[in-house]
Formats: sequence, C-alpha cells, structure tokens
Amino acid sequence: MMKISAKPINFKFNDYLSNGYEFLKNNFGNVLVAFLLCIVMSIIPFCGFLALGNFYKYCRNLRMGRQASPGDIFNFDDFSAYFILQLIILGGILLLYIPLFITMPLAAMANGGEPSAGMPIFLIIYMIVLYIGILIIALKAFYMIGLISLGGVRDIKTAWQMSLTMSKGNLLSIFLFSLIVGILGQLGILACGIGLFLTLPFVHTTHYFAYEDAIQQIENDEIKEIGSKNEF
Repeated sequence: MMKISAKPINFKFNDYLSNGYEFLKNNFGNVLVAFLLCIVMSIIPFCGFLALGNFYKYCRNLRMGRQASPGDIFNFDDFSAYFILQLIILGGILLLYIPLFITMPLAAMANGGEPSAGMPIFLIIYMIVLYIGILIIALKAFYMIGLISLGGVRDIKTAWQMSLTMSKGNLLSIFLFSLIVGILGQLGILACGIGLFLTLPFVHTTHYFAYEDAIQQIENDEIKEIGSKNEF
C-alpha cells in the first residue's frame, strides 16, 4: 500500500483570487481558447473532469513558459483515472437515493396506497441531510482533480486519502472560496451570457492556482514517485 505523505494545506484564499485574475488578464486570449475547447471536450461522455484536468495542465505549462497548445485539452492520458472517479461518484449518488426508492413505496403500502402525511417531512429532512453529506464529501475531495492532473496521482483511493488530509482544517475556507468564485462566475449571466466567457475562465484559473499551490506545499520525491508508479 502506498504511503500517504500529504499534510494540511495553508489555504491562501486571497492569493488564489489575485493570481487567477492576473494570470487570466495577461493570457486572456490563450486561456479563453483553451477554456472553450474545455467546454467542447466536456460534451464527450465521461470527459468533463478530464477536460478540467487538462485545462489545469495547460495553465501550468503556459505559466511556466513551456510549450503549450490549447489542443492539449484533448489529451486522454488521464482518462482512466477520471473515468473511475466519475463511476464512483455516479454509484455513490445512486446508493444515497436507494433509501428513497425503498421508503416511499413501503410508506404508501402501509397507508393503504394513499400518500403518507409524514412522508413530505421525511423527504425534506432526508434531502437536507443528503445535500449536507454530499457537500462535505465534495469539500474533502476538493484537491483530487489537482492531484490527478498536476500531481500525477492516478490511483483514486490514494488521491482521496491525500485530499482528505490536505483539506483538514480548511473545509470552511474551501467552501467560502468555492462559493465566492462560483458567484463571480455566475455574474456573467447579468451580461446577457457573454460575460460567462470572462468570468468562467476566471473561476478555473483561481482553482488552478489553489491546486498548484497545494501541490507545491506537499511536493517531494515521494509524490513524484507515486505519480511515476501510477503511470505504469
């Protein structure tokens, strides 16, 4: 079993926002083209996360002055890792809804086929608990895409365990960060939709800097070794 050497991250909220903005401003044309191709790539089934991961790789190469082409978005090197991740997410969501599929028919049968008076209350409580649970899991898994795309950690269990450690003590910061950049991303709707092509790339450049900084904080020979092992 691979040894996990991750540590809680010093989450630099303001740096990610400012760096993401400056990077987008200085490379707007290239980033916009790459982001549009990312949208096209996301249309392909099970390629949404892969497109984002490739976008973050593109941002890294562009930022470091390496050879970078927007066409790099259509790279399938990490497909298997993201495919497995999305299957796990899909299976987890279906599993969470099983209690509803079982409880609702049983409640109707117990009530002579009539809707149960307590069912709406149960549904409300269950859905609240369900969404809170999903939110917490999503926050704990925040770094997984960055670990796969930028850290080369293609084993999903390893990426989850590392993200779990890295997000420790940062769940509120990650939530506020995601909420704020999400709101900023949606502000483009106020510009008749055209603004989305300005604000949505900003959302993902800020995420790139959050992932890049986290990788740099935990980067050592071992994480490189993990990436190398999982490539083969």
